Amino acid sequence: MADGLSVFLVEDEALIRMMMADMVEELGHHVVAEADNVRDASAFAMTAQYDLAILDINLMGLYVDPVADLIERRGKPFLFATGYGPELLPSLLRRRPILRKPISIDQLKAMIDSMFPETTAKAPH
Repeated sequence: MADGLSVFLVEDEALIRMMMADMVEELGHHVVAEADNVRDASAFAMTAQYDLAILDINLMGLYVDPVADLIERRGKPFLFATGYGPELLPSLLRRRPILRKPISIDQLKAMIDSMFPETTAKAPH
């Protein structure tokens, strides 16, 4: 995993976003785009080059569903990182992986490894 994954991070709380970006970097990946609202996240969802998107469900009182729909249309993998449960998601999005906040680096690593087993196989143990 020399270059790691390119990650698009969507989180409206600045401190949580910075903490998650640090965890992503510590795991050997890199954050290529960040957004804290649905408008910016939608633009990045369609234009940024990323391998994985990590989405908070509630962005400043708006649900992230439109962003998730755009990412899904591009065929990009994504997961939700939220303090909410899957019941807030439209039924078609409930099948997506969810990390419950507060998130530990071990939980994030396990989720990424399960979604990208081919990168884990190449990683040094």
